Amino acid sequence: MMDTALVELSRLQFALTAMYHFLFVPLTLGLSVMIAIMESVYVMTGRQVWRDMTKFWGLLFGINFAMGVATGITMEFQFGTNWAYYSHYVGDIFGAPLAIEGLMAFFLEATFVGLFFFGWDRMSKVGHLFTTWMVALGSNLSALWILVANAWMQNPVGAHFNPDTMRMEINDFAAVIFNPVAQSKFVHTVSAGYVTGALFVLGISAFYLLRKRNIGFAKRSMTVAASFGLASALSVVVLGDESGYSITENQRMKLAAMEGTWETHEAPAAFTVFGIPDMEARETHAEIQIPWVMGLIATRSFTEEVPGIFELVETAEVRIRSGLVAYDALQSVRDNPEDAVARETLATFGNDLGYALLLKQYVEDPREATDIQISDAAWSTVPDVPVIFWSFRIMVALGFYFIALFAVAFYLCSVRRHETRWFLKLALFSIPLPWIAAELGWLVAEYGRQPWIIEGVLPTFLGISSITVTELVLTLGGFVAFYSALAVVEIWLMLKYIRIGPYGDTPTMGRPAGAPGVGGYAPAAGDD
Repeated sequence: MMDTALVELSRLQFALTAMYHFLFVPLTLGLSVMIAIMESVYVMTGRQVWRDMTKFWGLLFGINFAMGVATGITMEFQFGTNWAYYSHYVGDIFGAPLAIEGLMAFFLEATFVGLFFFGWDRMSKVGHLFTTWMVALGSNLSALWILVANAWMQNPVGAHFNPDTMRMEINDFAAVIFNPVAQSKFVHTVSAGYVTGALFVLGISAFYLLRKRNIGFAKRSMTVAASFGLASALSVVVLGDESGYSITENQRMKLAAMEGTWETHEAPAAFTVFGIPDMEARETHAEIQIPWVMGLIATRSFTEEVPGIFELVETAEVRIRSGLVAYDALQSVRDNPEDAVARETLATFGNDLGYALLLKQYVEDPREATDIQISDAAWSTVPDVPVIFWSFRIMVALGFYFIALFAVAFYLCSVRRHETRWFLKLALFSIPLPWIAAELGWLVAEYGRQPWIIEGVLPTFLGISSITVTELVLTLGGFVAFYSALAVVEIWLMLKYIRIGPYGDTPTMGRPAGAPGVGGYAPAAGDD
């Protein structure tokens, strides 16, 4: 029987470390591409201000990158320390993309990051530009393999359960790589990172313009951020639609929770703009809906229904009973590996074995579960609907806000009205919003698939390690203290170099003629 405190503390620790780590990831993704664009302009035009931009934003990228690497390593170790049974059960599949990501991060990314910072005076312009683009490519490929691993947890394809080893084993690595959920998650997540980087550059540029500092530098940075950010914000919404469609195929309970839909409605389903989901009453109050929109997003049709929570719970109960047949056959195979009939039965009903395992939170042997326990297990497949419902809506609202913000920025840059003060203040105070949207997105993705650590295969409570609550409390406290210190260092370093700016504290309108810039060179007057 599970220890509820141990499970919840294990989940809390991983959630804190994962969400903290992801504070650094989107900025790394966004800034890596933007500094590559800036250096490309420098190589094409030869204007030193673009080199200044590359080096300054690259410095902030480097600070963020270092923090991301440090927190990412710690997070991955938890699979062995806190989630040992999970690692044992699916290590053959989950470990492969993580290993490839490690190679990408430590050999491709780290190598080229070093060349980026220390190769300015040792490489040709084109050679250094190649290095910068490889940093951007490495960052994105690193994210790809992490998302391939995560997508397999959401949609476990290309693998099967082996009753002889009692583990999941891979049988089609190509299916794991080209998992449709991985494709949609990658493009959506990377686009969100681009928005984060663009708004960071936009906001800091606005800060300089408000202070009447580094004018030429800030205007050029703002222009790049506006155009890159608008394209990225539009991509996030479009690709988010594709992500929603992939959820319809394999995570219908998550979709129902996102919509607060308890009853299955006639197709095409409406999109609920506002509502108050009630877990106790099992209904959503005060709904304001837009007809047809959810049906079109989720099914791409006018005729296919989007099932509600009640219908999905009934389906889960059927699968639990089917899984019990598979569980009984598995016990027979373990007692007698030569039992061909039991193996055939397991192969027939094996896809529902994970649903039978949900009963282990109520009874040691799932075959002894009562009808009430089976019903409770079916209802345990419903996540926290209010949390998922509102997290999704806030995230979507922020997505449309970013489109509007970057559209205004693009217009102002096009008509050379960079110093419009009301907009500069708005851009500056909007800097934290992409991080809020990204964290809410991960909350929907991960909390929304509970109670599964692997969708339909392994319940979360079965994946933990055999450790004590005391050990978890001590390590959790250590992580909170250590990460809080890292947060102070990160913020202090970022603010320090932002205040200094690309040319130090002296200039008011830009770099004075002959004054050294970030790279220590002295360009001619007017380079700003």
